[in-house]
Amino acid sequence: MGDDSEWMKLPIDQKCEHKLWKARLNGYEEALKLFQKIDDEKSPEWSKYLGLIKKFVTDSNAVAQLKGLEAALAYVENAHVAGKTTGEVASGVVNKVFNQPKARAKELGLDICLMYIEIEKGEAVQEELLKGLDNKNPKIIVACIETLRKALSEFGSKIISLKPIIKVLPKLFESREKAVRDEAKLLAVEIYRWIRDALRPPLQNINSVQLKELEEEWVKLSSAAPKQTRFLRSQQELKAKFEQQQAVGDADGGGDDGDEAVPQVDAYELLEAVEILSKLPKDFYDKIEAKKWQERKEALEAVEMLVKNPKLEAGDYADLVKVLKKVVGKDTNVMLVALAAKCLAGLAAGLRKKFGQYAGHVVPTILEKFKEKKPQVVQALQEAIDAIFLTTTLQNISEDVLAVMDNKNPTIKQQTSLFIARSFRHCSPSTLPKSLLKPFCAALLKHINDSAPEVRDAGFEALGTALKVAGEKAVNPFLADVDKLKLDRIKECAEKVELVYGKKMGGTADKKEGKPAIGKAPVLSGAAGDKETKDAAAKPGPLKKAPAMKSGGLPKKGKPAAAAGMGGAGAKGKKGPETKEIFESELSIEVCEEKAAAVLPASCIQQLDSGNWKERLACMEEFQKAVELMERSEMPCQALVRMLAKKPGWKETNFQVMQIKLHIVALVAQKGNFSKTSAQIVLDGLVDKVGDVKCGSNAKEAMTAIAEACQLPWTAEQVVAMAFSQKNPKNQSETLNWLSNAIREFGFSGLNVKAFISNVKTALAATNPAVRTSAITLLGVMYLYVGPPLRMFFEDEKPALLSQIDAEFEKMQGQTAPAPTRGISRHSGGSGDDGEEEEQEDVGNDVVDLLPRTDIGDKITTELVSKIGDKNWKIRKEGLDEVTSIINDAKFIQPNIGELPGALKSRLNDSNKILVQQTLSILQQLAAAMGPNIKQHVKNLGVPIITVLGDSKNTVRAAALATVNAWAEQTGMKEWLEGEDLSEELKKENPFLRQELLGWLAEKLPTLRSVPSDLLLCVPHLYSCLEDRNGDVRKKAQDALPSFMMHLGFEKMAKATGKLKPTSKDQVLAMLEKAKANMPAKPAPPAKASSRVVGGAAPAKFQPTSGLAEDSGSNTMESKPDPKKAKVGGASSKAKGVQGKKVPTKPNLKEDDDKSGPIFIIVPNGKEQRMKDEKGLKVLKWNFTTPRDEYIEQLKTQMSSCVAKWLQDEMFHADFQHHNKALAVMIEHLESEKDGVISCLDLILKWLTLRFFDTNTSVLMKALEYLKLLFNLLSQEEYHLTENEASSFIPYLILKVGEPKDVIRKDVRAILNRMCLIYPASKMFTFIMEGTKSKNSKQRAECLEELGCLVESYGMNVCQPTPGKALKEMATHIGDRDNTVRNAALNTIVTVYNVHGDQVFKLIGNLSEKDMSMLEERIKRSAKRPAAAPVRQAEEKPQRVQNINTNASMLRKGPAEDMSSKLKIMYRTYRIQNRNMGGHSETTHTVPREFQLDLDEIENDNGTVRCEMPALVQHKLDDIFEPVLIPEPKIRAVSPHFDDLHSNTASTINFVISQVASGDINTSIQALAQIDEVLRQEDKAEAMSGHIDQFLIATFMQLRLIYNTHMADEKLDKDEIVKLYSCIIGSMISLFQIESLAREASTGVLKDLMHGLITLMLDSRVEDLEEGEQVIRSVNLLVVKVLEKSDQTNILSALLVLLQDSLLATASSPKFSELVMKCLWRMVRLLPETINSINLDRILLDIHIFMKVFPKEKLKQCKSEFPIRTLKTLLHTLCKLKGPKILDHLTMIDNKNESELEAHLCRVMKHSMDQTGSKADKEMEKGASRIEEKSSKAKVNDILAEIFKKIGSKENTKEGLAELYEYKKKYSDADIEPFLKNSSQFFQSYVERGLRLIETEREGKGRIPSTGIPPQMEGTCVPASTNTVSSSIGNTNGEEVGPSVYLERLKILRQRCGLDNAKQEDRPPLTSVLSKPAVPAVASSTDMLHSKLSQLRESREQYQHLDLDSNQTHSSGIGTTMASPSSTAANIDDLKKRLERIKSSRK
Repeated sequence: MGDDSEWMKLPIDQKCEHKLWKARLNGYEEALKLFQKIDDEKSPEWSKYLGLIKKFVTDSNAVAQLKGLEAALAYVENAHVAGKTTGEVASGVVNKVFNQPKARAKELGLDICLMYIEIEKGEAVQEELLKGLDNKNPKIIVACIETLRKALSEFGSKIISLKPIIKVLPKLFESREKAVRDEAKLLAVEIYRWIRDALRPPLQNINSVQLKELEEEWVKLSSAAPKQTRFLRSQQELKAKFEQQQAVGDADGGGDDGDEAVPQVDAYELLEAVEILSKLPKDFYDKIEAKKWQERKEALEAVEMLVKNPKLEAGDYADLVKVLKKVVGKDTNVMLVALAAKCLAGLAAGLRKKFGQYAGHVVPTILEKFKEKKPQVVQALQEAIDAIFLTTTLQNISEDVLAVMDNKNPTIKQQTSLFIARSFRHCSPSTLPKSLLKPFCAALLKHINDSAPEVRDAGFEALGTALKVAGEKAVNPFLADVDKLKLDRIKECAEKVELVYGKKMGGTADKKEGKPAIGKAPVLSGAAGDKETKDAAAKPGPLKKAPAMKSGGLPKKGKPAAAAGMGGAGAKGKKGPETKEIFESELSIEVCEEKAAAVLPASCIQQLDSGNWKERLACMEEFQKAVELMERSEMPCQALVRMLAKKPGWKETNFQVMQIKLHIVALVAQKGNFSKTSAQIVLDGLVDKVGDVKCGSNAKEAMTAIAEACQLPWTAEQVVAMAFSQKNPKNQSETLNWLSNAIREFGFSGLNVKAFISNVKTALAATNPAVRTSAITLLGVMYLYVGPPLRMFFEDEKPALLSQIDAEFEKMQGQTAPAPTRGISRHSGGSGDDGEEEEQEDVGNDVVDLLPRTDIGDKITTELVSKIGDKNWKIRKEGLDEVTSIINDAKFIQPNIGELPGALKSRLNDSNKILVQQTLSILQQLAAAMGPNIKQHVKNLGVPIITVLGDSKNTVRAAALATVNAWAEQTGMKEWLEGEDLSEELKKENPFLRQELLGWLAEKLPTLRSVPSDLLLCVPHLYSCLEDRNGDVRKKAQDALPSFMMHLGFEKMAKATGKLKPTSKDQVLAMLEKAKANMPAKPAPPAKASSRVVGGAAPAKFQPTSGLAEDSGSNTMESKPDPKKAKVGGASSKAKGVQGKKVPTKPNLKEDDDKSGPIFIIVPNGKEQRMKDEKGLKVLKWNFTTPRDEYIEQLKTQMSSCVAKWLQDEMFHADFQHHNKALAVMIEHLESEKDGVISCLDLILKWLTLRFFDTNTSVLMKALEYLKLLFNLLSQEEYHLTENEASSFIPYLILKVGEPKDVIRKDVRAILNRMCLIYPASKMFTFIMEGTKSKNSKQRAECLEELGCLVESYGMNVCQPTPGKALKEMATHIGDRDNTVRNAALNTIVTVYNVHGDQVFKLIGNLSEKDMSMLEERIKRSAKRPAAAPVRQAEEKPQRVQNINTNASMLRKGPAEDMSSKLKIMYRTYRIQNRNMGGHSETTHTVPREFQLDLDEIENDNGTVRCEMPALVQHKLDDIFEPVLIPEPKIRAVSPHFDDLHSNTASTINFVISQVASGDINTSIQALAQIDEVLRQEDKAEAMSGHIDQFLIATFMQLRLIYNTHMADEKLDKDEIVKLYSCIIGSMISLFQIESLAREASTGVLKDLMHGLITLMLDSRVEDLEEGEQVIRSVNLLVVKVLEKSDQTNILSALLVLLQDSLLATASSPKFSELVMKCLWRMVRLLPETINSINLDRILLDIHIFMKVFPKEKLKQCKSEFPIRTLKTLLHTLCKLKGPKILDHLTMIDNKNESELEAHLCRVMKHSMDQTGSKADKEMEKGASRIEEKSSKAKVNDILAEIFKKIGSKENTKEGLAELYEYKKKYSDADIEPFLKNSSQFFQSYVERGLRLIETEREGKGRIPSTGIPPQMEGTCVPASTNTVSSSIGNTNGEEVGPSVYLERLKILRQRCGLDNAKQEDRPPLTSVLSKPAVPAVASSTDMLHSKLSQLRESREQYQHLDLDSNQTHSSGIGTTMASPSSTAANIDDLKKRLERIKSSRK
């Protein structure tokens, strides 16, 4: 048992690894309990077991293993880190658990695997299980299969990927083990349940018996869709839904989810692709051409065998397809034709989409071949063409199919119609747009009227199918002229049709119904344009009427591709029933007269043909009245117009009669049901009168009315034809004018462009100029609707005419087609919007289609093709030249270009680069010539162009890119993105190809609204590009990420990272996160039809100019370039019109709606990202002399994501008025969008710098006005400019200081002034200093003046890099040749003189005599003595408010309100906290009554400065709080100008600080929390200023108390101590975060603080506490903060003294000294940055003392060599940084010559001088002047040292002061600064006050209030410890100045201040509790501790009348004696009375 007891004690994790199985078993049991108990999945406990879990499952002992498995399962279920163990554990389970005989073990193993899948590790588990299938042990194989089956049945096929499993299934069925085969069968059944028939093809080759068994099992399965029953952690919402359904017992409730849960699996996807090209017989190509048909048959059979493989690998099948096509087309043996067709079908089925590129070649041949009658041939051809159809789109082959429709052979017609019918079934409304329906229906209508019945039947079937697919609404317009019988027949056919994709509402194709096609590929999986289904399914209902193009077409550039709103309303409306009413049968004249008589007065009819014009006039007037009163229903329009046309009819000679007649026609047309028949009666007459001067307008009005009644297209056609059949030019020109106007009113919809164009051409050729002008105007109007393609028709006009046309087009550029205002007439009332919208599409492409295209097929001869492929490059070039000229001659060509594509493709990889470029230019030309039809060549010619992007030559790449763009402009992007071509290209590791292609995609993708899903295939390659070796590729890949993400979504892209290596994955995911922020928005969909109805019609939306319109084939979305990417003017790419004409850019029409949103969009982290980019040089640094284009472009791009589009257009407009407008908007939004402005501030400032370079004054003034407001706002928001913002803006602002105009200069100066509130003045100084170097004298002068202002406002500290350098620089300008500059320089230096006194002369250096005399003269004139302190000396922080406490005595020149409000807040919090704390220990915490009065007083105070309060009372208040025995060195009470408010805060803070050192832990924690609260709030932290030492002393007293007392106290809960430690460290860290406060800590205090902290770090008892490690880590952090943030002189000094102490104290551990030295080393590392802020004299004095105590010999005896090395390193670093000047800093060392230090420094210097010889000579020259200076300095120093010694001694202090006063009078410029600098604050103020008293006595002036302390002391309130004072005064004889000295001084002070009312007996001297050898003047703060703590204590205890128990005294480490209570009481009474007095006086 002995053994047992040993392992029982071990921790759990060690037990689990023990060699004894019992130990392990016990370990596993405990681990299991532990795992079930830990409820935090992120607990650190889990990580301990990471490496052990594999051992849990692979334990060699079966009993232990079972327990281990249970524990492992619990671990995987609960631990968040479990995923990391997946691979090893799953592999352990497979190999070591699945072979166990125990069923329980297997079961647990299986559960563990499933649990891993649940925690999202499915892939890894599946991989291990599949590996297990290769194991030799059948048990393992069976278990693996079972696990896979279980996983599939529970998680479903979405999570378990089936492809790899199906791949191994056939092998499992062949296993020799029956168990394996049976299990495989069960797995196959489970898989079948999920994917149904898709499983058949992969299993077709297994044993037929097995297959039969399977079939039987499959039949038994229920047909309900299976559902996922177990869910991943990320699928919790699905799980909830599932459980809910289960609970409801909803049997079929999951219908919808079922669809969602089971993705349709395509068998094709599960198959492996087979490569067949290499397996073709060697002699295949010879055999296929052989004479004997048997040989040809052999060749074809070989191919047939190969293409039976259901999935083929992609490759170049062009040659194979070519020969098969030849066989089909030309072979005489019909059997071979059938065989070749079968081969083609097999290829198409096996390659699917990849076969698409060959479809265009083969389709025409197959269709032509349908002339064969033999059924087997026909069937083979049908199968082939159906299979081929599935690889391409109807759009792509429509040209070929339509061409065959007119064939004379009826069989061909029949088969083509049937093929169309079958094809339509695969379409959906979105893939069968109107543009395709139109030509097909037209052709099919011919077929249903054919003489051959079979052709008619086929035609009916095809039309029926179209009707079923696209819906009646779409098809009816094309069936307008079909008689009823035929229409019924079509509808009947439609009902019989079964679609492949079941039809759902909204016309979206959705569910696939598995109706197998005729081919062998079941249609369900059929490549059936999978994209069509997807697209269709993706876009719900309404989109089916997206603007799709006509077969030929795709809109070109700027024409209104779906001019969505030009809607000529129902232009063609719904033909069908309504069309009928527009025509009516013609009535005979008799009938007309009858009808007219019924409605018109009899007299009217009689007078119609009267000979007297007056009668006719009267008659007409009656006629008009009658018509006006008639109802529509009873108006016989035809009869009325016939009456009007009755003799004299339109030959009427009297114009008045004629006018009324024409008006009546208009009335009838408007009011009646006016038919085309009626119109034909009158139009002739109207056209005749159009040109009439008097009647013309009435004629036009009538024509317009008729156009409304009978629709414009018809009316216009009639009118124009009539006009041009006459000779009257006036009529012709006026008709054209009317038409121009009518088009604007009615819109362009439905007009017959072709007819117009021929008439316009006639008009252009007219001799009459008016006709020509009208024609050109009409063209202009047409251009608005049609766009640039219109010009193509007039290319061959005379140049003069062409230039007029161009000018007219130019005028129209930038205009928008107006919204139609007429024509939304009754006819279209019922037609709804769709009729309309779809009508629009045709306009643009019709035009392109109307272009006469030449067929150049016959010119592409075999000779030409062989020329292009010749070996000799010259001949190849000739061939290419020929092609160029052929295309040039033809201008516009048909898509049939024969063998040219292949020939050109091979030239793209020509070794001769010139030919490659020529080929590229031919391809560019080809795109322009062929137009949208070039689509069909994208796969075989377009993709090879992309390959050329990888060329090493820049020019070739550029040409290729231009070509690709030219193609994409014609084809849209969809063609390019479909299929795997692009991903294949990206896969190639060619850096050029990758960067060009990614760049291209990044540019194009954001402009698309949807993309084919194939884009996902590019993602893995995109990720590999992100890690490419080439930087450019990486950059382009990163730029492309947002564009990809915009289409694919973050989730899909993140999922795709799953396959990457872990390291890559993390990087890529980080980049994806970044890209997510910059993701462009998808372009908005085109305006919907609904908008049109509201206001008559929405304006026409122009297809934006990039010709990127999506192909209508399946995406059916008009692509609209992303507005953000748009260049100026909104054109997304300055696309050229076909003939190079610029395209009009149409401004956005929704201007007004757009402007409502915010103008600045906040992009999270946008600004940070931009700064990073600039730092990383990813973008240009904003630095230029004049802004170049690339800067402007860059800014524009950066702005595009965060500035409203319309505002950006204004900002970057070429016209300055737009800039003014933009600025006005920005001013308006400034207040309301603060956050937006701040987030884009860098960009706004950069844009404003661009405005500084504009010449327009109004913009400049506006910009400056904006800047003033902006900087005001920023300073209110307390914002700080970043360096980036400042450096890219300030230099350019300073340029404007030199503007000639006064107003501007004034503004700029005002702005510079304001900038100092949000950017540090010292940094501004450097920028302005740079400005003084300008060539512009005005700028130099203004900058100098500005520098003067800065010094005046902020003191000398703003001068950068040092005051000396800055002044020298300024002084150089005294000699400037420009008078204003000279004056400015002089004034600035005088200003400095006023602030800084005579020292200026030293700093300036040597000036020429002339300059010097000018300066002295100017100084005299200004006659200003240096003021005691600069007026608004504000400290060097980015100043917010000018009245920040400025110097040591908190001199406040500003109003006191702001302080009082802060204090109020502090008091309130303090009082509230006090109340809370009262609960703990009432006695200790109550605030004395007296103070509460005071607090109330302050709270009620309204913040005015109370001048009338006597200074005396202020002291009293402070004094009560601190019964001063030994004054604190920084005693503020004495300074009379210390504003009384502050003293009250001080008292509060003193009180809280006194509690920090309390013996009660809770009290201390409360106090620390309050102080931390104050420190953490920027605005309150200031109040701590002046209390820092006090707080630190209290804090380390508490540390000492914990160390000595609490830690030893057994009864105390150690958690309390940790809490106290964390409070102390926390509040100290808060304190040392605030540099200004941290710098106030004095040397002595820092020394003791470091002592406390280091002791704490070495305290082994702390390490044993539970959180001990954390405490020590925090202390470490704190120490680093203390070293970095405290005043560097003080901390260095403190460390040196501490080191000295620790080396002297025998008890101190070597570890302690070592840590002190480490701190010193850190300080040495910081020296290069801090050297300038360090008082070297003091540091060298400390080192001197150190070396005196530890001479070299003594140091060498130390055990460790570190101390001596530390010292040497420190000195060496100082020498290195300061050079020889270091020797000037030994002023404080009395007898330097004896000092070891000086000798050491000289040695070091000599050594370094020897190394840098030449330097020495220079030093020598300088040295001479320095020696004299030094000797006089030495004298002065000695005298002053004597004087200060006296002041420091007790007896002679008065004498010393008097001497110092005399000395100062004598040498007014003497510098006593060094002597005061290192003394305590108290001593400094003491000396100063003494001098002032002497001054008042001597000059006999009454007592004056003191002024501030001299400026040099500004900001430093570092009280040095008392001893340092004595040492600096020369008290070096080793005695410490005792407290008695201070008591003595205190008495004097008390008498002076009238405070001597409480006589306190002298106290015995206080001694330090810490034993400390009397070392010469080693500073320590213990003396201060005494004074402070005794004050604090007593202030607290006297008021509470408590005795101080000895325990507390002891624990605090200080003996104190109590003051007599009676005196205190007297004090308080006295005070109460005074308070009463004050109160009454103030009331």
